Amino acid sequence: MQGALTIAHVDGERGFSGGQVQVFLLLRGLADRGHRNVLCCPPGSKQEARARELGIETVGVSMRNDLALGAAGKLKRAFLERGADLVHLHTGRANWLGGLGAWRAGLPALTTRRMDHPVKRHLVNRLVYGRFVRHAVGIAPAVTEHLRQAGVPEEKLSTIWSAVDPEALRPREGRAAMRRALGVDEETILVLSSAHLSRRKGLDVALEALARVDHTPRWRLLVAGDGPELPTLQSQATALGLEHRVRFLGRRDDVPDLLAAADVFLLPSRSEGLGIAALEAMAAGRPVVASEVGGLAQAVVSERTGLLVPPEDPAALAAALDRLLRDGELRASLGAEGPRRIDEGFRADQMVAAYETLYGQLLGR
Repeated sequence: MQGALTIAHVDGERGFSGGQVQVFLLLRGLADRGHRNVLCCPPGSKQEARARELGIETVGVSMRNDLALGAAGKLKRAFLERGADLVHLHTGRANWLGGLGAWRAGLPALTTRRMDHPVKRHLVNRLVYGRFVRHAVGIAPAVTEHLRQAGVPEEKLSTIWSAVDPEALRPREGRAAMRRALGVDEETILVLSSAHLSRRKGLDVALEALARVDHTPRWRLLVAGDGPELPTLQSQATALGLEHRVRFLGRRDDVPDLLAAADVFLLPSRSEGLGIAALEAMAAGRPVVASEVGGLAQAVVSERTGLLVPPEDPAALAAALDRLLRDGELRASLGAEGPRRIDEGFRADQMVAAYETLYGQLLGR
């Protein structure tokens, strides 16, 4: 594609989770390629603060609910005043308010969908996908299929995998140093789960499974993350007699170091658009045990980069974990394939290039 673009990005969330991590990977990658980004997000939000830290141009627009139609007018003005060539919508509310603003401004818009559940066929979505956006991207084939089933025409659909930056996942501490800091000796097999502790992530199923796993060889589970389910999970671990084998670390900013210390990565989600944590584990060369749901089941290749089990099946999950805990050669072979899998379309530079190409197509370049 020839010529630098000005891309207005709209994200209506106040928090900062996996979706926002992907947005910022895209923003940085596009800037490195010479494009100008303008992030339209709620004032005072975590992503606004993060954008300012990184020197990314921001416009504060409050998007409290779908009835805040005044936000659509503010977004339209922001797009036009900053000379946007096109608009990229990143969340459900952004689709409606940002899509309406882009349509009023006469600008092409595209949306990225990240959630693994059906798209409801109500009036708002009919307007968004039928009139406001020219293209819709799913972050995995399973997510794109939901858009297809909702009636979005095939010519308006693409799949662009969410991604990770392998360079950013290089640990600062060595494996031995991190295990010492965690109080774990080299003979103990360390299982890591990194997730927002909500019911959707299925950590309760993991605890039920681990209660069925033999205590030889020695193993420990580390859970990195916080969320509303933390007190319930702590109580469950105690009730199952796992309090000495399961450690809740809270929110951590050193996931690359935790991955370096770990032997197995666990993500037993009930539903998952993709599961960036699993991509990070594969990039770090760790075998993944995960639920066979959504894009997670399409990114993790069973018997190549990990083991997949049905969701909400403690017995199957226990069997998969027991198999990996007992077989060091299997752990090594599955882990070695992880970085190769990431090279097959899951690197941040590949994601950015795919979006850049799509932008050019939408603009006829």
